[in-house]
Amino acid sequence: MFGKHLFPGGVHPKEGKNGKAVNSGNAIVDMTAPARVVIPLSQHIGAPAKPIVKKGDHVLVGQVIGEAGGFVSAPVHATVSGTVDEIRPCLLASGLTVQAIVIDNDFKDEWIELKPCDHPETLSAKELQDLVREAGIVGMGGATFPTSVKITPGPGKVIEKLIINGAECEPYLTADHRLMIEQPNRIVDGVHIIMTALGVKEAVIGIENNKPDAIAAISQAASGLGGISVKGLPVSYPQGGEKQLIYAITRRQVPNGGLPIDVGVVVMNVGTVFAVDEAVRDGKPLVERITTVGGLVNNPGNYRVRIGTPISLLLDTCGGLQNGVKKILNGGPMMGMAINDLEIPITKGSSGILALGKESEEPAEGPCIRCGRCQRACPMKLSPYLMDLYIRNEQYENSEKLGVMNCIECGACTFVCPAKRMLTQSFKTGKRVITTRRKTQAEREKAQAEAVEKEKAAAKAEEKKED
Repeated sequence: MFGKHLFPGGVHPKEGKNGKAVNSGNAIVDMTAPARVVIPLSQHIGAPAKPIVKKGDHVLVGQVIGEAGGFVSAPVHATVSGTVDEIRPCLLASGLTVQAIVIDNDFKDEWIELKPCDHPETLSAKELQDLVREAGIVGMGGATFPTSVKITPGPGKVIEKLIINGAECEPYLTADHRLMIEQPNRIVDGVHIIMTALGVKEAVIGIENNKPDAIAAISQAASGLGGISVKGLPVSYPQGGEKQLIYAITRRQVPNGGLPIDVGVVVMNVGTVFAVDEAVRDGKPLVERITTVGGLVNNPGNYRVRIGTPISLLLDTCGGLQNGVKKILNGGPMMGMAINDLEIPITKGSSGILALGKESEEPAEGPCIRCGRCQRACPMKLSPYLMDLYIRNEQYENSEKLGVMNCIECGACTFVCPAKRMLTQSFKTGKRVITTRRKTQAEREKAQAEAVEKEKAAAKAEEKKED
């Protein structure tokens, strides 16, 4: 029904003259480390890292400066050598304010002693999991889920297949594309390492068909190696979504509220795989990433950037902005977040920085005409127009019944809406309210349970007095 390697719904956004075609041929360039980095302690899903350095401490590149705050967390490392200037609040692209460690660069670029592993195949799954955890690796496609958690399956969970996301379906972004062209052997080697950590025998690397050079490079690197195959996928957004990619390749459907592991699959981005290979082979923690800079900039390209670099400095490195910029996005145009402060730092999840013009202007909303285009475009098979109606009328329970919590916020519904309804933003609001209410209810129930226990304890104490 949906083609050999496709999923229900989806759209194919046009990119215009400043899209992928501009950057897909631009080789990765190493950006000079900045004079000062601001390294947030929360660059991942889960508990923030806890600072283990203080003002005045001298640090080396790769040194742990924030330890993981729990199992679902990740440590952060110094990305330059120098002196800790302060620990202070920092604004992120998401709008959240978190604690960050500020380091003044001494420009000596002195690293900690790295411990490379020439024979990772001799390591146990636990040893590989520990190396990935210590390196602070998270999902580099933007989700930022701690990778060590992904490769540490819980009790009773059986993983049958590893899927590598090389789709990079977001318009404009080409960081993964260039990485696959320039580092195919290391990516395939990283796949082998992750297969060992997971104990699986089969891995599939999915790449959209608009990247034939990447398909060729990865296919050649994987040729003759058992267990790894490359699948060309039709160009359709959001092909790179975990659930969509799993369905496109395996025809397995992740249940609502479930995870890929529930259908025996683990999904990882090619950037994450490369970071795993560097962590194991070179002993190198995650201190930099590839970021696409595109749109209305004078020298668009793909840059290897130290984490903690201000976005303003990255834009200066690209020759500055052209005239007509209306909006700066952290991420792609479909799921990226608009920012109004260029001192926000590059983080582990910063896949792209885009300067957009008139195409980013938001027209006035019109009334919903019940055309059903949003429903046809939704890759999760939801009813966006009905969920939006309930949320705008503060009937959050009804939107929850319709599955708003399963929305992946891909923006496909907003993109196709002829009335220009801000559907995705509506769902973000609804999900935030529902999550807050759930948390409040859980806290209330916990307090009630504690009160009941106190009453029982007091009653028992009274009984003892009477006795």
